[in-house]
Amino acid sequence: MKALVTGATGVVGGAVLRHLIQSGHTLRALVRPGRELPFGVEAVVGDVLDYESLLRACTDVEVVFHLAGINRMCDPDPTEMFRVNVDGTRNVIRACRVTGVRRMVHTSSAATIGEPQGSVGSEETIHRGGFHSNYERSKYEAEQVVVAEGVELDVVIVNPSSVQGPGRATGTGKLILDVVNGRLPFLVDTRLSIVDIDDCARGHLLAAEKGRKGRRYLLNSFSITINEALSLLAAATGRRLNVRYLPGPLVAAAAGLIWLPFRLSGRSARVCPEMVRTLRHGHTYDGSRATNELGLVYTSAADTLRRLVEWAAGEGLLVR
Repeated sequence: MKALVTGATGVVGGAVLRHLIQSGHTLRALVRPGRELPFGVEAVVGDVLDYESLLRACTDVEVVFHLAGINRMCDPDPTEMFRVNVDGTRNVIRACRVTGVRRMVHTSSAATIGEPQGSVGSEETIHRGGFHSNYERSKYEAEQVVVAEGVELDVVIVNPSSVQGPGRATGTGKLILDVVNGRLPFLVDTRLSIVDIDDCARGHLLAAEKGRKGRRYLLNSFSITINEALSLLAAATGRRLNVRYLPGPLVAAAAGLIWLPFRLSGRSARVCPEMVRTLRHGHTYDGSRATNELGLVYTSAADTLRRLVEWAAGEGLLVR
């Protein structure tokens, strides 16, 4: 199979690229100038907002893995994120259609499921109608573009939950490391859904191979409470993790006060209302369709968090 990967230099895109290399596929990647790729991967310089570069990248390719996107919280101006996530996805679909790509695997997000609080989200869940963050809205709108404009294409959608494991030191991964390093002594009692980074990559390859046209596949290795996650992290690190839980309304009010001066100055804050809304909502997802239809076998919570901690220690990211 000759495949194109967008977002190949990102954490998840890089994992998908690595698994494709291990499977012996002929590979091409859309990259910005100066970005390095593994040996043997053909580079096409461009980005998803440059339609001409996409046409070059998609020519003579069987399968396109579209992973390029921006995942950002607390951004005072989300315009770029919407352009890349929504308009960029539209460009990729149109380039695939024009160049005759056989199949496109679109990387969406479990956030687009939109399950009501306290419920278990699945591919069949009816979206609640509201959004907790600009990221969630941008990925939802991108998925709607795929559904509307991908009718003539063979498109499969994958919806990963929070991707964690070796290589992930940003987003929720950073929050986990901050807890381990004692830099985040206060938390909101909530529930997390996580997909191991290698499970996520394997899910992409299986979706390309076995996924049904127009089908969504939620990729979720496990759902876990904060308390359960802390116990596993303590076991993996041999550390006692002292964390106190704060009431959700108090955290929301504090986040608003912290974020306000950053917003007024056009800077990004580490904490903001949309981040707190997302955390307070919590997520529980059912990833069984990927197992039943694609044959994806998930990694356990203990193994995923252990591997993340071991990788972080090797990278010098754990405070002694």
